This record gives sequence, structure tokens and C-alpha cells, in this order.
Amino acid sequence: MGAEKEIFGYADEFGPEKVMHFYSPGLDLRGILVVDNTALGPAIGGIRMVPDLTTEEVIRLARAMTLKNSIAGIPHGGAKGGIIGDPMASNKHELIRAYAEFLRPHQDYIPGPDMGLDEHSMAIILRQTGRAIGLPRELWGIPLDEIGSTGFGVAEAAEMAAGYINLDPRRATVAIEGFGSVGRAAFRYLTGKGVKVVAVSDVNGGIYNPEGLSYDGLVEDDPKTGRMTRLWNRNYKDGQALTGAELFKLDVDILVPGARPDVITMGNVRDINARMIVPGANIAATAEAEKYLADKGILVVPDFVANAGGVIAGAVEWKGGTAEESFQTIKGKIRQNVKAVLDLAHEEKIYPREAAERLAKERVREAMRARRRT
Repeated sequence: MGAEKEIFGYADEFGPEKVMHFYSPGLDLRGILVVDNTALGPAIGGIRMVPDLTTEEVIRLARAMTLKNSIAGIPHGGAKGGIIGDPMASNKHELIRAYAEFLRPHQDYIPGPDMGLDEHSMAIILRQTGRAIGLPRELWGIPLDEIGSTGFGVAEAAEMAAGYINLDPRRATVAIEGFGSVGRAAFRYLTGKGVKVVAVSDVNGGIYNPEGLSYDGLVEDDPKTGRMTRLWNRNYKDGQALTGAELFKLDVDILVPGARPDVITMGNVRDINARMIVPGANIAATAEAEKYLADKGILVVPDFVANAGGVIAGAVEWKGGTAEESFQTIKGKIRQNVKAVLDLAHEEKIYPREAAERLAKERVREAMRARRRT
């Protein structure tokens, strides 16, 4: 009854339509798939590989994808996949291949990369299932992590939202929590707009320099993954060390939480001093914390609006488009949606999340009504 209660406790008018658990005894593979809603079309969502993944997290992320894909105006529903395991495991490719075999019959789901997976992982999944996005260029894909689609969208969202708090991006400071593919891309694209990144952190620690950080100074090659940062071995000289918790307390203009869910809660929300929060991660803040921040006068751009760049690029790829086309589409859609959400929130005197959910859910409801009429 416990597992049933956990799953059905999230059920509502939209879904989830499907919650699957996969297990392969020989590999000790433990996988999860949640297809939340397919009214708008076959569901797109990334596959996350982390050791502490839960069914609850995947269900919540799948719903975030339904809302994200809807408000982005792409013809896809929302889903999320997950592998409970270490993304640095020596048998990672075996686990991915076995997980993909389980996915093969679920034609209503188009897999993409998420935490722990990259374009090479997606090539394995394509071989097993015949469908995937975020593929390497060699397979005529758009390598979402490599070009930084999500981080690009975060930068566009931040620039668009800045006008609503009278913030000049060229004079703005930003702190980025999470220095994986999203955080790194957000760093590059934000600094390209003149924003000064003063702090970053990952699971190994963080660094702060009020004069600004150098991207190249934070990244070094790793023979295994090419993704190591100097935060790993504290081999940097252009700033002072800080913890992830301390990063949230910094007096900056923009805070970009870009790692795991629920990093902003009622337990730390009172420590936040940023003027604006633009999430690179899905469900970065709890609902209660987000309302508290809004009441405090801190603008929170809804996560599924701000970080939709990756899935927008994936939809462009699915139709056969190019990386160049994806950048133009991301820029147009995210800036348009940030404006629509913040204008509605101002006009109706409601929270930005409430405005965003209203717009996204109505599109899904319309699609569900249309399907019932056929």
C-alpha cells in the first residue's frame, strides 16, 4: 500500500498516465519511467541517472515536463526517465543499454539526456529503441549538453525578466548553484550578455570572487569524462572557497539554482538575498518557499519557463532541424513566455508560478478535450 499511496497521491486530472519500474537482476538495474501526459503528443523528457533517485522525484519531474512542453508550445507531452545508479559506474553503458531495452515498447515516450547522461548515452538508447533526442552531431542530432541549450535559455530568461525589476544585465551579478552542463552553459551565455558571475558551486564545494570569475579558470580536462572542475581539487587561485549553503546567502542580483530539486526550501529561504531567481534545474524550490520569496519581493521565474531551452531544442531536432535553428527558436519562445507569464502575474496580481501554470494547463486541457471529441 505504501508504494501505491506514493504513486496515486500525485494523480490528478492530467496524470500521470503511466508509472513503470524496471529491474534487471543480473545487472542490478533499477529503472523508472513516468509518462505524465500525452494529450499534446508523444512525451519528451530526459533520463536522469543518480544514486538517490526516487519515484516521487521522477513523478514530479515528469509533471514539470508536461507544463514545460505545453507552455513552450511544442507538440509533445511530458515524461521523465530515471536510472538509480552512479553515473560514473564502470558498467554505465551496460545499464543504459538494458534500460533502453525496457523502454523499447513504450512508443509514447521520446527519451532525452538529463543528469548523468550525455549525447553518447543517447546514441546507445537510439540503437536500442529507434528514438531519442540530444544525439551526437555524427548521428545528425543536436548535442544538447555540448551546445548548452538549457543554459542558453536560462540566460535569455534572465535577460528578459531583468527588465521587470529594473535591472541592467550589464551591471548584474549572478551566483550559479550547480556546475554541470546547465550551470556551465548558463555561465558562458550570461557572461556573454555582460553579466558578472561572482560565485559557482557543485557537490565538491564552491568559489566566490566579487570581482567576477573566469570560466576557463574553473574548468580543467578530465581523462575519463572531460567534465572535471577545479572545484573538485580546490586548484584555483582567483577566489575564496565557500559551501553550497553559503552561496545561497550571497548578496547578488541573480541566483541560478541549477542542480537537484528542492534546494530552496523553508529551511533556507530566509537566507536568500538575490533580487531574482532563474532556475536552471527543474523544481528547484518548494511551492512554499517560492511563495515566500515572491512575498518578500524576490522575482522567481518559474522553472519550467526558464529552463525549457533543452526540450525546445530537442523538439527542433525531432523535426529534423539544426542547432542554429534551435537557438533562434529557444530565444523567441522563452522571451515570449517570460513576458506572457510576468505580464499576466502583474495584471492578475498572482504569483508568476500561478500565471505560468494557468497558461500551460489550459493548453493541455484544450488538447485533452479535443482528443475526447475524436
